[in-house]
Amino acid sequence: MRLPNPSIDAATALRMTRPGFGVITLMGCLLGFALAHHDGFQIGFVSAVLVVVVSLLLHATANVLNDYHDARSGADAANSDGLFPFTGGARLIQDGEVTPEQTRRLAGVLLAMAVPMGLGLAWQGGWVLVALGLAGLLLGWAYSAPPLALMHRGAGEVSVGLTWTLLVIGADAVFRGGLDLRVAWVAAGYGALIANILLINAFPDAAADASVGKRTAVVRLGHARAVGLYAVFLVFSQSVLLLAVLLDMVPITSAGALLSALTGWDAWRRLRRDAQTPQRLRGAIVLTIATALLYGGLIALSCV
Repeated sequence: MRLPNPSIDAATALRMTRPGFGVITLMGCLLGFALAHHDGFQIGFVSAVLVVVVSLLLHATANVLNDYHDARSGADAANSDGLFPFTGGARLIQDGEVTPEQTRRLAGVLLAMAVPMGLGLAWQGGWVLVALGLAGLLLGWAYSAPPLALMHRGAGEVSVGLTWTLLVIGADAVFRGGLDLRVAWVAAGYGALIANILLINAFPDAAADASVGKRTAVVRLGHARAVGLYAVFLVFSQSVLLLAVLLDMVPITSAGALLSALTGWDAWRRLRRDAQTPQRLRGAIVLTIATALLYGGLIALSCV
């Protein structure tokens, strides 16, 4: 077995953060900016960049912490069926490139980079952003870390959906200067689709997770009911958007984002067919990610 390097270079540190998933965070920020812009609030370039950077750093922190705790529990070591790069973690600990302690330290460094910038944004946005930021930090920590370890209790998917809902609300609130229930409504639809990404990613990992007592929604519910939960999240997101259009919460052109139901439906159909053979789920996982990006992207474009 190869011994890990005593220090981590920048390229390795980047791989540890699983940067490919940052696109869903970037889209959440852009959706929040677009909703604020639609209501006439000016989007400052520097503040927008700070929101994106802080959000990406916090997402990276959560990913690294997740790998650390999955290494400690043995979930990733037991996982031989993961579909890299979508499931099973970054695998750098299991491949001997880094140690769990190096992983934990990197999470601390990323958090230390994010907090000062986040405080600067909170100073600009007031108590609303402070509350949203603290709630997001709490959910990010509670997802992986004991004693809550929500991912072990079947609540990880819901907590992730709430986190990305708060992300959209926060990105909007930086420029709006407060909360708007219309934004929260649309943000919840996006959050539900992000929850589906985590849910479908858990299917290939289910056997390994169950073997170490990691009770994700798929492990708790079983494959058939977890497929049903995926459909619930998908229908919820489309229903929220349709009502938002009908109630004039968003421009009527936002109805174009209902096209995301097509990719979502195809992903659900593939998931239902291949739930018991998760090695065939790569296409469904890609479609699930595409559904969230299409949903957020088309609403954002309609607002701009």
